[in-house]
Amino acid sequence: MEYMTESTNRSPGHILCCECGVPISPNPANICVACLRSKVDISQGIPKQVSISFCKQCQRYFQPPGTWIQCALESRELLALCLNKIKAPLSKVRLVDAGFVWTEPHSKRLKVKLTIQKEVMNGAILQQVFVVDYVVQCQMCGDCHRVEAKDFWKAVIQVRQKTLHKKTFYYLEQLILKYGMHQNTLRIKEIHDGLDFYYSSKQHAQKMVEFLQCTVPCRYKASQRLISQDIHSNTYNYKSTFSVEIVPVCKDNVVCLSPKLAQSLGNMNQICVCIRVTSAIHLIDPNTLQVADVDGSTFWNHPFNSLCHPKQLEEFIVMDCSIVRDIKRGAGAGMISKKHTLGEVWVQKTSELNTDKQYFCRTHLGHLLNPGDLVLGFDLANCNLNDEHVNKMNSDRVPDVVLIKKSYDRTKRQRRRNWKLKELARERENMDTDDERQYQDFLEDLEEDETIRKNVNIYRDSAIPVESDTDDEGAPRISLAEMLEDLHISQDATGGEGPQGAWFQKQELLSNMPDLPSFTSASRMNFFCLESPGKAMGGLWVEQPIRCQSQKISHSRGSLEELLSLDKNLNGAGVTPILKDPLPLTCADSTSGSPPLTSWEFPLSLPMFFLSLSA
Repeated sequence: MEYMTESTNRSPGHILCCECGVPISPNPANICVACLRSKVDISQGIPKQVSISFCKQCQRYFQPPGTWIQCALESRELLALCLNKIKAPLSKVRLVDAGFVWTEPHSKRLKVKLTIQKEVMNGAILQQVFVVDYVVQCQMCGDCHRVEAKDFWKAVIQVRQKTLHKKTFYYLEQLILKYGMHQNTLRIKEIHDGLDFYYSSKQHAQKMVEFLQCTVPCRYKASQRLISQDIHSNTYNYKSTFSVEIVPVCKDNVVCLSPKLAQSLGNMNQICVCIRVTSAIHLIDPNTLQVADVDGSTFWNHPFNSLCHPKQLEEFIVMDCSIVRDIKRGAGAGMISKKHTLGEVWVQKTSELNTDKQYFCRTHLGHLLNPGDLVLGFDLANCNLNDEHVNKMNSDRVPDVVLIKKSYDRTKRQRRRNWKLKELARERENMDTDDERQYQDFLEDLEEDETIRKNVNIYRDSAIPVESDTDDEGAPRISLAEMLEDLHISQDATGGEGPQGAWFQKQELLSNMPDLPSFTSASRMNFFCLESPGKAMGGLWVEQPIRCQSQKISHSRGSLEELLSLDKNLNGAGVTPILKDPLPLTCADSTSGSPPLTSWEFPLSLPMFFLSLSA
């Protein structure tokens, strides 16, 4: 008997569909796929058309029960929002895949293709693919509705300072711009003695109050007013008000301290000059050069006021000046300023040159004054001082004249000032005609005080050429190394370059690609990048270039990563980007919706050239 050794190939058996009779592989339902789909629709109960709310003002979508979220088209966040609209029907099936089907952005339609599975007759699993249409309906959100109804703010900060000069406010404005604390404000309103900041939430206002307490000496009071309430849900609607009071002392003010405060500060004289107001009041004694800092809490416990306002400044001419080398210090004396020099001067008012009346005083400006110089100061001998501490002082301890600062030709200083500052967008009412003079005083203070200048973003004004120093009178100036480059990018409504062209002219970038010459001296390089849909543009700007090989930097199609990887073209030097905070760069056309610019700083410098890449 012989046995077959070859294995037999067994093919699966076929059965006939009980509906149409087509041969099929056996399955639990014994029905073909076509008949099964005709009898069972697993997508039944899932709506094929759903509406979704969208606010045109703030470009946000409504997420039930009461949240509005920002989502980009075809993003994961928007897909999750769309699936949540049909969450209950989807819970009865198994969701395998979901994705967007492309639609026109202005069509007000979103299409989501879903792939689902479900167990049907006798354990058979059926998979189905279908599309759900989402109709985008315009609906104004609550925040935008309150804006249109002029009832949009939830909290307001009222910043006040009881002084005649706004130097502290100008300094505070620059700090707010530098650290971007104005981004959450709904409106900024300027009034005669301060600023009002309006916010949509109390948390944003509290954050601003904390910032003010860290930057200027101040105190605040908080209050709230009930607007409405719902007794059924036990909810209340409040409007909060924060009243912030800044100390009534500005730079270049002459103050009189109380005897107790002067003793606690190192037995300094009561008559002092305020040389700076930052997070504390910086005082200097013009007779001994002793300095002291008074913080906000100390000031409110021992308050003092300015003896004279800035309009009482008079111009003097220096007749004689001698430096005091031996400074006598008493027991328990405080710190002595190293930036100032004590001098004894004889001065005469420029309005009294036809007389022989002169004044003798000590000053902290001995390092700046020479015979024949003009200086600004307060004439305390002929001034009516209405202060309780001065009235109790011995008249011999009150100086006749207190010199504040050296005087320069203001017209020349304004003409050669090749820098500028940015300002907050705010509403103005009841503006004083003296505001321009006060603002010029603040600009002069920035030129004279390097400490204040460190906390301010100063931008180069390209409209004003750099003048030579041939007619320099010794007035302090700000160097180009301390200035930032102010970039303005204008675009039209379609997102392309506007009629005036962008700050980076694309044609010039592609045609004028210079070689890299050899230079010396190392500094830093700033890379400015503008990202927009379908386009990536960048530029390299330096203050002082370094030595590198002379070679051609070509442009090509690629991504921003290719632009950042410049180390292969720079003599093997590594270029490591360090992401920093975005610079507060504004656009020339506020209605264009231009994306923000971002700055990276590299530990390397290059010659001045620009690159442009098309993504």
